[in-house]
Amino acid sequence: MRSLPLPAALVEQARAYAAGSATPAEPRNAATVVLLRPGPAGRGPQVYLLQRQTSMAFAGGMCVFPGGGVDPRDFDTEVAWAGPDAATWAYRLGTDEATARALVCAAVRETFEESGVLLAGEHADDVVADTTGEDWEADRVALEGRELSLTEFLNRRGLVLRTDLLGAWAGWLTPVFEPRRYRTWFFVADLPEGQRARDVSSESSRVTWLPAADAVAAVDEERMLMLPPTYLTCLELSEHTGPGEVLESAAARTVEMFTPEVVGDGDQFTLSRPPHLEPLLARHLG
Repeated sequence: MRSLPLPAALVEQARAYAAGSATPAEPRNAATVVLLRPGPAGRGPQVYLLQRQTSMAFAGGMCVFPGGGVDPRDFDTEVAWAGPDAATWAYRLGTDEATARALVCAAVRETFEESGVLLAGEHADDVVADTTGEDWEADRVALEGRELSLTEFLNRRGLVLRTDLLGAWAGWLTPVFEPRRYRTWFFVADLPEGQRARDVSSESSRVTWLPAADAVAAVDEERMLMLPPTYLTCLELSEHTGPGEVLESAAARTVEMFTPEVVGDGDQFTLSRPPHLEPLLARHLG
């Protein structure tokens, strides 16, 4: 995503927040999951993208990864759990244990709600092989409608949350001048064998699998719209050979939340980007 000048009205709005004459909206915690599967050589792994309905209040028309806000019931400590414990996730995500547990639950729940992919199994070494039946769809709709909690859903089916199938990747906090703000933790996960992502989300107009490099090219060529965090994540993933390498990299990561700020001089202003991604972006833009 090439750096585009920000509109003058937005710059003035940002200045008002910086000066303390406007009060930023309180961010809502959220989780998003980059679903991965093998891609063609040299193009990075394929990523699963949803194009949000243009009528959506936040990021309408943008291509995004599955995800959404943390629900109060995601804090339920009775959920069946396999993999790294809450303390380990708290360290990886840079937060307290209760929030870390809720974020992991939200990541798994939202992924199932928006793609039909479920990171759960009957035990710690097993993963559900198929979620395309009518009974699975009924549960997915009930979860989406908040008629069913993740804990109730898993317990009723005798399943455990496979938290070891997730990797922590990045954290983005919406700029202070945005009216809707999210503190979003980005996770990565390999598509479980036998499962398939489906166009089931009520918030999307279409879905697609694309090699990460092709998704970046589509944005560069203005054939696709993405917010900077999604674009930069795809760019970073395009440097990896496949899902296994991505998850190996994620295993060594801890998340530091990044908040874009307005930067620039004179009449040209844009949004800042994480410093560690600047060399990669410079190489990409040539």
